[in-house]
Amino acid sequence: MGLLDFLFENKSKKIQDFKSRGAIIVDVRSKGEYDGGAIPGSRCIPLQNISSKMNEIKKWNKPVICCCASGMRSASAAGILKSNGVEAMNGGGWFSLSRKL
Repeated sequence: MGLLDFLFENKSKKIQDFKSRGAIIVDVRSKGEYDGGAIPGSRCIPLQNISSKMNEIKKWNKPVICCCASGMRSASAAGILKSNGVEAMNGGGWFSLSRKL
């Protein structure tokens, strides 16, 4: 097993752990991107709105899996959420994440 296999296996396990605890999937792409295709049941909160929606997100009291187009914006969103006390992870690109769910 190579390093990449190890890293991706850990990510898959973390996704399954979050999912087993009722994780909310937050897609941080723009509304237009989201409308073009998204994970069923995910919530669209564009990256620039994450901070202003923090109180709402905290009220969910659930872990959050962030996704976007490639994983860059979702990494930023997960960092913002974690720094505000929300259990969050970067799920990467939405299409790739959808296959792991």
